[in-house]
Amino acid sequence: MTSRLLRPTAFALALLLAACAAVDPKSSASDDTLYSYVSAVRWSDFDAAIGFIDPLTLATDPISDLDRERYRQFQVTGYEVRSVKPISAEEFEQVVEIRVVNRNTLVEKVITDNQRWRWDAEAKRWWLVSGLPKLDARR
Repeated sequence: MTSRLLRPTAFALALLLAACAAVDPKSSASDDTLYSYVSAVRWSDFDAAIGFIDPLTLATDPISDLDRERYRQFQVTGYEVRSVKPISAEEFEQVVEIRVVNRNTLVEKVITDNQRWRWDAEAKRWWLVSGLPKLDARR
């Protein structure tokens, strides 16, 4: 009786191990990157969030000290992913709803952030191509 249960259990365990070995490293890097990015934004740590921006994006559209000060005016109160759409094996887009309160006026507003991420095979990481969310209409 024990051998009847042992074979199916061993087979199921072998399948599980094979599935784990086939995990795409880009997928786990994506999970780690997005988790860290969400944490930075959710805690209104935009200086840390800047570290996720694609260096090519920063080269063409750098973030000034004035922009950094504008980001400090906002407290993030909510962050919810609305949709995720793969573009290719190397890129995906996601739409995120971000709720922020302006620290000066105490007015809450909802921002829709259309994010585009790309895989950098050399650095083995994902980069945010679209830049930080536009929290202030002046940006």
